[in-house]
Amino acid sequence: MTEKFTKKLATLPKSPGVYFHKDAKGEIIYVGKAAVLRNRVRQYFQHSRSQDTKTVALVNEIADTDWMVVDSEIEALFLESEMIRRYMPRYNVLLRDDKSMSYIRIDYQSDFPTVSTTRRPLDDGAKYFGPYLSALSVRQALKAMRRVFPFATRRLQGQKRATLFYHLGLDPGLEEGRTSLVDYRANLRRLMAVIEGKRKTVEDELQKEMDIVAKAEDFETAAKFRNQLFALRNLTRQVIFSDKEFLDISKDHALNELVNLLSLLAFPRRIEGYDISHMQGTDVVASMVVFTNGVSNKSQYRKFKTTKEQNDDFKNMNETIARRFSPKNIQAWGKPQLVLIDGGKGQLDAAIQARDKAGYGQLPFIGLAKREEQIVIRKDQPGIRLDEATLHRLGGFSTETGDFILVNVPHSTNLIKLLQRIRDESHRFAVSYHSILKIKRQTTSLLDDIPGVGPASRKKLLKAFGSWQEVARADQANLAVVIGDQKARHILAYLKQRPANLVQ
Repeated sequence: MTEKFTKKLATLPKSPGVYFHKDAKGEIIYVGKAAVLRNRVRQYFQHSRSQDTKTVALVNEIADTDWMVVDSEIEALFLESEMIRRYMPRYNVLLRDDKSMSYIRIDYQSDFPTVSTTRRPLDDGAKYFGPYLSALSVRQALKAMRRVFPFATRRLQGQKRATLFYHLGLDPGLEEGRTSLVDYRANLRRLMAVIEGKRKTVEDELQKEMDIVAKAEDFETAAKFRNQLFALRNLTRQVIFSDKEFLDISKDHALNELVNLLSLLAFPRRIEGYDISHMQGTDVVASMVVFTNGVSNKSQYRKFKTTKEQNDDFKNMNETIARRFSPKNIQAWGKPQLVLIDGGKGQLDAAIQARDKAGYGQLPFIGLAKREEQIVIRKDQPGIRLDEATLHRLGGFSTETGDFILVNVPHSTNLIKLLQRIRDESHRFAVSYHSILKIKRQTTSLLDDIPGVGPASRKKLLKAFGSWQEVARADQANLAVVIGDQKARHILAYLKQRPANLVQ
């Protein structure tokens, strides 16, 4: 270790946080969490400690270390997961045991919602958070949060009485109706908000609700809110292993590089990313993802279904940005400090035209072209000025084409990894919404158009015959067995009026 590095390690705080080991080129090669940053980071350089071969290789490459201080170990756990997904450090992959990867699963929409952990997320309608590198740490975090937000972990068949966990204050007691489903889901929303790093927001919400019921002299309910609020604040003292609103983002390497390269006036606390998805102009959708303080904020994600079905990404992007910056949405969502468009000059130009027309020309917009991962900047754009010194330091170069500047920066730089993470999230979110609409359209059947045939009847018919084509081929007797003689006659009469090619 150099003398400078040794002095830096001496300044490590005794707080929980996330640390970043970097190699001689400044690339982040490992991200870890710590209950006490000073103790954990120094352990890497204690020769008396036995280390496996991979850890020794990591230590030999460490040339610098940075860190981010957080309020609690729970916050460090959730932040570590986000930072690993962003930077994809190679030693996190080498040192990881794949069996330990874990997700938090919350089937919020169920009539008996449960909270659990799993190693394999499914497309089952539940909400998943993760992945996290340590399944044990996740279980310990959930154990602590269950005292604040009681939840059920499983549903026992035939269970009619509240379990022991209800009497311990760890379960809502849905079996006996001790808590209504509406109140339980409100509780789960607060739990998910804490997982997403919005503990301060939840604290403010509980404080307001406590004040309201106290003024109404409902002191029993006020006491429940008070106890929940105190328990939530005590999470910072739990020994576990997100409140992102209090992160010191000046320590975020990617945001530092981004601010310096583009000469931004301030750190972009809210970055929005946009992408378009469609299949040859059908089921056209757009996504808006939000990164708060450099970290994904899924609760702020939004999706758009364009008003016109057109195979023109420029027009689709223009419409999306115009709707995003409408007075209604500005009031509801606020304004971003930076916007990233998935695409090159055409998509960015279409977005900027919509932005300027809405009267927000001062907001910086950039693009990220897929092929070369080029950062695309419009010349003379307010709020953005390419800093050549920073570009040279990062090992990049720029070229001018028409009204745009194309910036090439090594893919190993932190800022490119951040922009890729935002772009990939916007692409994933857009494609997932497009897929939902596509499947919905493909599974729409002729039965949906028949007046008087509701969802229950359609479900019975499809379950009995397998498809609407088989329903159309069935005779009145077979239909009557499933839905009754009157509806059977009604369906057959409707199908006879349809063109033959539509019922084959």
